Amino acid sequence: MTDGKIAIIGDGDSITVFRAAGVAAFPAENSAKAKEVLRRIAKDYSIIFLTEELAKELTVFLKRFDEQPYPVVLSVPSKNGSSGHGDEMLKSAMERALGVDILFNN
Repeated sequence: MTDGKIAIIGDGDSITVFRAAGVAAFPAENSAKAKEVLRRIAKDYSIIFLTEELAKELTVFLKRFDEQPYPVVLSVPSKNGSSGHGDEMLKSAMERALGVDILFNN
């Protein structure tokens, strides 16, 4: 793994702004393609962003990354806006790591 390398996987329109910011962008129009790309790039990136729609469909597959320090896989809103799935993933990860909900106070 190369320290500090960041990537995003998502639909073409959603990843354009990341590409413009210098983030490695990998288009994936469906969850099967996203899973394939994620498997291929996981060893090369420290942080991998995944659009919420794809992350939601890959929830079970993404659990395998919870056991490893890298890559950190984070869900981000797509061009369609946020569904709240990214917040739920973050809340769950924080509760696992700390044992309490420090972000959402629920």
